[in-house]
Amino acid sequence: MMLKITYCSLSLLVAGQMLAQTPQPAPKVMPGTPGPVIAAPVVKPEPPPVAPDAVIIIIGDQKITKAQYESFINALPERIRAEAFGPNKRKVAEQLADIKSMAIEAKKRGIDKKPEIQQQVNFQIENFLANSLFQQLAADAKSDDAAVQAYFDKNKKDYETVTARHILIRFEGSKVPLRPGQKELPDAAAKAHAEELVKALKGGKDFAEVAKAESDDTGSGAQGGALDPFGHGQMVPEFETAAFSLPVKEISAPVRSQFGYHIIQVQAREAKKLADVRAEIEGKMKPEIARQQVEDIRKTAGITLDENYFGK
Repeated sequence: MMLKITYCSLSLLVAGQMLAQTPQPAPKVMPGTPGPVIAAPVVKPEPPPVAPDAVIIIIGDQKITKAQYESFINALPERIRAEAFGPNKRKVAEQLADIKSMAIEAKKRGIDKKPEIQQQVNFQIENFLANSLFQQLAADAKSDDAAVQAYFDKNKKDYETVTARHILIRFEGSKVPLRPGQKELPDAAAKAHAEELVKALKGGKDFAEVAKAESDDTGSGAQGGALDPFGHGQMVPEFETAAFSLPVKEISAPVRSQFGYHIIQVQAREAKKLADVRAEIEGKMKPEIARQQVEDIRKTAGITLDENYFGK
């Protein structure tokens, strides 16, 4: 049985605090009237510290000390720990007490002695141990320099980014909405208009000004066509191919995508070095190294499955 935690709405708590702190308007006082007497704020004393061996939960004959309780909480996932030591401190303790009281009652009724229950309990223990082993293998995994270099060489494109700007000319049927007062352009007319803009840009027209006036991507158009830096797989394929092959500062020919015709100018292209991403790569390799160790464990465990029952 898993410990289920009900989370409070942090937004409501914050809103409540803000309302409580909102200054109230000063009362109007007639000339010559004595001002109101402002009472000093009441300061609540800090609760006395609780000793580690102090009993903080009692469930029937079972007593749990502060040290035992905190040891248990510290072994739980981080999200639950934050709740148990924070805003839902009492709620977590109440739910833990509920679970333990029901477990005690289940044992009194002999439910833990039922063969099917024992099988499930044993499986849960084995499953937990297997997961814990995998986490330990991943945490202890070490990757040598050659393996890290090979991973980097194989996945170099994952560490390349482009900074670019573009102008979009939509055509009829594009998913991009029409601008106010804009007329639909057939594919051929949209392409022709994009080609005219390319000529103007190569003739010296300012890219940002043209983007603001002409781009149907109104979000980037308002920023002079500027896009956030992006990597592989973040743009439609046609746009990505052009952006990662176009020389820096060069104006592209119109590039057709499902949205329309793009005029692209790459402003910078960055490829990270191995030293910059080594720690990230080693982190990504840890689970794979652990999985390989699991395969080795399977091979040495002597596992055999009956093919007449399970198939090949």
